[in-house]
Amino acid sequence: MLHAIIMAGGSGTRFWPASRASRPKQLLNLAGGQTMIQATANRLQGLIPAENTLIVTNKRLVEPIGEQLPELPTSSILGEPCKRDTAPCVGVAAACVLKKDPDATMVVMPADHVIQETSRFQEAIKCAEQLVVAKQERLVTFGIKPTYPAESFGYIEGGAAVADETPFATFDVKQFREKPKAEIAQQYIDSGNFYWNSGIFVWRAETILNQLEQHEPEMFGHIVKIGEAFGKSNFSDVFETEFTAIKGKSIDFAVMERAKEVLTVEAPFDWDDVGSWQALSRLRGTDEQANTLAAEKHIAINTRGSIVRSENGHLVATIGLEDCLVVHTPDATLVANKHDEESVREVVRLLQENGWDEYL
Repeated sequence: MLHAIIMAGGSGTRFWPASRASRPKQLLNLAGGQTMIQATANRLQGLIPAENTLIVTNKRLVEPIGEQLPELPTSSILGEPCKRDTAPCVGVAAACVLKKDPDATMVVMPADHVIQETSRFQEAIKCAEQLVVAKQERLVTFGIKPTYPAESFGYIEGGAAVADETPFATFDVKQFREKPKAEIAQQYIDSGNFYWNSGIFVWRAETILNQLEQHEPEMFGHIVKIGEAFGKSNFSDVFETEFTAIKGKSIDFAVMERAKEVLTVEAPFDWDDVGSWQALSRLRGTDEQANTLAAEKHIAINTRGSIVRSENGHLVATIGLEDCLVVHTPDATLVANKHDEESVREVVRLLQENGWDEYL
């Protein structure tokens, strides 16, 4: 049976000041209409029932996520006691799902992606599920055809085409490549056989646990104990003790770059990982002056190429700005060159150093 694992533990520091510890990126409405985690859950409707959806987040977000997704049972939101990256997250989810369904196949996805074409997304998931059913050792990911030489994404180098009859192009993964410089990224695009790594996966729960046992035996030992306690009265205590003892590592480093039966399906859907404020221009579009406005009230005079966001009807007036980022919240305002938004993380670091936790 198909199960969904939604990874929702990120802090979204590049979206400060809108993103805070108690309301990170995945709980924000950035694309319009719904928050990101609501859109992710709704994307699964008709494909995976709510009772087969497990959201893994940090424990302080269990309640606000439950408020945003009231259709999910409370047991479907698992709060990690601390941050340990994606491999432990995936492993614990697999152990919990496997206890419920020994034949489980997992769809693993982040909570902060924008995918507009739900039907195409679901078709792609079904394609990956068929590949896993045909050969249970397979680990399937989705590659996004790159449209520009992005430096902020990892890349997948496609190898030989897979012989299975599939509705979408599918290849063996030759190699994963870390985030490149722009000139290297352009070489990847020019070669024609590289994809952005979407971070969306399909595999059997048993298979990914076997891979973790093989490649990360120490981590696996802690995960087994957590899985054994799942559903029991002592689960919270065991979870905190064992999970805290794990050395964090990404699922890419722990498994995907080491495993042999790894495939990539060429994604038939548009995708955006919404990694920074500049994503708003892609998601919401621009006006005649190339501005992106996510504000109820805005007056712009001689303002071009800028992104403006405010909350609660607060008026923002901009004069003589070019390529700027203005984000207003009730207690903090960010004004920056939009091309220097990576420094937003530095702002967060300085807030921590100064002990201004009320702004984090």
